Amino acid sequence: MKYKVLVLLLSFNMLLSHAQEALQVSSAEIGFVFLNNDVSGTIAGFSSSSRINTTDMTKSIIKGSVDVNTLDTDNSLRNWSLKREKYFNAETYPKITFESSSIQVDANNIAVLGQLTIKGITKKLTFKFSKKENQLIGTTTLYSSDYGIEIKSDREKNQVDVKIVLNLK
Repeated sequence: MKYKVLVLLLSFNMLLSHAQEALQVSSAEIGFVFLNNDVSGTIAGFSSSSRINTTDMTKSIIKGSVDVNTLDTDNSLRNWSLKREKYFNAETYPKITFESSSIQVDANNIAVLGQLTIKGITKKLTFKFSKKENQLIGTTTLYSSDYGIEIKSDREKNQVDVKIVLNLK
């Protein structure tokens, strides 16, 4: 009987410690800079089903989406144009999604490899994250033309730097 109680207590403690290591993403702040035109902006409408394992980040899952209709470059005419069919086509493709496929940790750097889908086109992408208190701060570079959004005819001139801050709870 004592043995069963001891096993039960150990199992309960393991469950408690596991529950304490897993965090969820409560909100996110996402910003971008279209380098060639020096246009910056934000995108909101964040939704996530991520699970962050603070003890072993490689066991985490980062999965979420943003609402294309919240794209904001601080210029209403440009915002309207970007949401139209020629660029993001928000009516047909209202969400941008990301789902991690693997996570690698090296010292204080966290590389999150995954699939980014914009305008129905899915490509592999890596975010480089660092952890600061209850936040994961990540950056990546992509080319909008890889996702069917050709602002410029030369691929290199479609470079977009992205920064994402995931607030954990």
